[in-house]
Amino acid sequence: MKQRLPSFMNYTFLFLITLTMLLPVLNILALSLTDPAQVSKMNGLDIWPKGFTLINYKALLSNPQVGMSILNSIFITVVGTFINLLLTAMAAYVLTRPNFVGKRFFMVLLIIMMVFEPGLIQEYLVVKDLGLLNTYTSVLLYKAVDVYYLIILMRFFEEVPETIIEAARIDGAGHFRIFTKIMLPLSKPALATLCLFYGVFHWNEFFRASIYLSEPEKWPLQLLLRQFVVLNDTTAMLGVDSMLSYNEVAKLEYASLSAGTIIISIIPLLLLYPLILKFYTKGNLEGGVKD
Repeated sequence: MKQRLPSFMNYTFLFLITLTMLLPVLNILALSLTDPAQVSKMNGLDIWPKGFTLINYKALLSNPQVGMSILNSIFITVVGTFINLLLTAMAAYVLTRPNFVGKRFFMVLLIIMMVFEPGLIQEYLVVKDLGLLNTYTSVLLYKAVDVYYLIILMRFFEEVPETIIEAARIDGAGHFRIFTKIMLPLSKPALATLCLFYGVFHWNEFFRASIYLSEPEKWPLQLLLRQFVVLNDTTAMLGVDSMLSYNEVAKLEYASLSAGTIIISIIPLLLLYPLILKFYTKGNLEGGVKD
């Protein structure tokens, strides 16, 4: 009984913490599904919609700009995360090789880059001189390798027993085969963690896109949502035709539309977490080395 009491208290505490995070999301979801005529009756504790309707989502998704921005965000997130993981893993493998010459120099250089980031003006001039303005490349290559995440992956690579690598070398494996057949498969939990970090960063990032992408057709979803939620630009979400004709779409409540845009923006991240969690497995190295 004495042993169960601390566990019960821990579970209760964690449940309350989860509840404080879940209630606002459920409230926003309920607000986005509430009939526009009853939005004023909703309060911050309601988790059930009043007069269920999907008109807010129909209005948002009927705008071609919204659908295009969602596809842009998916493209930037997927391609950007792939580039991040590839370059970070390659750099981590090289920097963890015992016979790598100049390892200390490059580590000091990377730490300096992490602490002293370049100014925005200098960064903009570099992007401009490279001819990358108004291209997805300017957004994809920003922080292609995060030094902090690189150090995390380096520490994970260093935990791989050297005997596994030596056994592969005896069998004739080179660096490329060791990297692709040993280091990457054994580092799935670390790579899944970095995939989540990089993916969330790309999905939520809008500041660089607002600077480098001048055409609305190339805007990611977060930049479009900023136009609507922060700048109160209703036309960006509902379209010019709806605003000029002042139809039922234009008469929707701003609060419920804002809630709908927030839900649309967080759904991909909620779907990403279960896919990433399955890679957090234990015992990846068990049986890899036999004494």
